[in-house]
Amino acid sequence: MSNKNSFSDASAKSYSQALYELALEENSLKEVEENVQVLINLISKSEDLNILIKNPTYKQDEQVNIISILFQKFQFNNLLKKFISFLIQKRRFFYLENILKGFIDACSKNRGEITAKLSVAKALSSEEINKIKNDLSQNFGSDVKLNYTLDPSLIGGLIMQVESLMIDTSIKNKLQQIENKMIEV
Repeated sequence: MSNKNSFSDASAKSYSQALYELALEENSLKEVEENVQVLINLISKSEDLNILIKNPTYKQDEQVNIISILFQKFQFNNLLKKFISFLIQKRRFFYLENILKGFIDACSKNRGEITAKLSVAKALSSEEINKIKNDLSQNFGSDVKLNYTLDPSLIGGLIMQVESLMIDTSIKNKLQQIENKMIEV
């Protein structure tokens, strides 16, 4: 199973890089990136779109027709439409979300941005989020793209991951550590 996952991850990364290079070559990188972000949001919110992407019983021409309608409605870039039609033809449509997220990551990386993930137990204000983002940018000497999530299961504290560095000050983690020590005794 891990071979299948590594194949899909490697394939998705290759396709993401190909889309990045095509958009760069056509001087439409910014437009394609904006379109991709909208498409990722649509995928995350639409059960029907998820079914279209992940259900192998749909015929290729049905998928292409529905994607064409979607692209026309949102006035997405034609390069992106051709790219997704190519994925459908090559039976790689199932990996669309991973490919699109990889494309966004490639755009960020090539701008020199660092991605950080922040999970907190209580909601933060916009000012607090911006302060954290600015502090991280100063500390790492690079723009930081901060993905913020609210996770009440943490009870208190936060979990921050920047690249390979992870900081976990959550009460949930501390309780887990105490439980592990009690089991060892």
